[in-house]
Amino acid sequence: MTNPAVEFRGVRKHYGGKSVLNGLSFSVQSGERLALIGPSGSGKTTVLRILMTLENIDGGEVLVGGQSVFSEVRNGSRQAASSRHLSRMRSQLGMVFQHFNLFPHKTVLENVTLAPILTRQSSPTEARRAGLDLLKMVGLEDKANERPAALSGGQKQRVGIARALALKPQILLFDEITSALDPELVEEVLAVITKLGQETDVTMLLVTHEMSFAHDFADRVLFMDAGSIVEEGTPDKIFREPACERTKAFLKKIIAAGQRL
Repeated sequence: MTNPAVEFRGVRKHYGGKSVLNGLSFSVQSGERLALIGPSGSGKTTVLRILMTLENIDGGEVLVGGQSVFSEVRNGSRQAASSRHLSRMRSQLGMVFQHFNLFPHKTVLENVTLAPILTRQSSPTEARRAGLDLLKMVGLEDKANERPAALSGGQKQRVGIARALALKPQILLFDEITSALDPELVEEVLAVITKLGQETDVTMLLVTHEMSFAHDFADRVLFMDAGSIVEEGTPDKIFREPACERTKAFLKKIIAAGQRL
């Protein structure tokens, strides 16, 4: 048995006096595509931010590839993770953010190639070649020399996906990546993620309110509420035959808002 790609063991997280994650435990196998769904404020995005070490934890343990993220063994004893250890763990993941987070003064290609060059993972020539290949994969090779301001929201998000892939992560995190887009641009972004799922074996965690896409794309779905997992299972089980009343109530509201499941 290989270690899970991601594992949360009794993870707790507080903001001020508010508990955001309440002893959260789950695992994601290598190559699995996991959708995290639930109401706003349920802790879904916090899970992704913790994995990217953008947030610390207040208890429990987070492991990536069987290694603890926030602690390491130094001088024969387990201690809080050093910045070098955190950087090494973070290098295994890539994240696509809700609001793009592109550098406005740099071209599309420069946005994609900056991290591989700065981390010395690639030479400028290698990074440019790989960056153009990634832009071609997301359908934006003709926009390589444009600035982000010249792009639509859907195009910016596709650049964000190419940028996340540039460091060759083993795990990809998607945080509500269609929520800032006009409805007609959503499909072009989801099509890129579908293509990634078909052509790569990258492990993916997807936080989304696009329930029909979660159903079609994910191998497994976690429904979260108030920092805990209420129900988990295959997409068909969660969306067609939910067992918990809280899940049923959530999906009923989703249908009432006009979404197809």
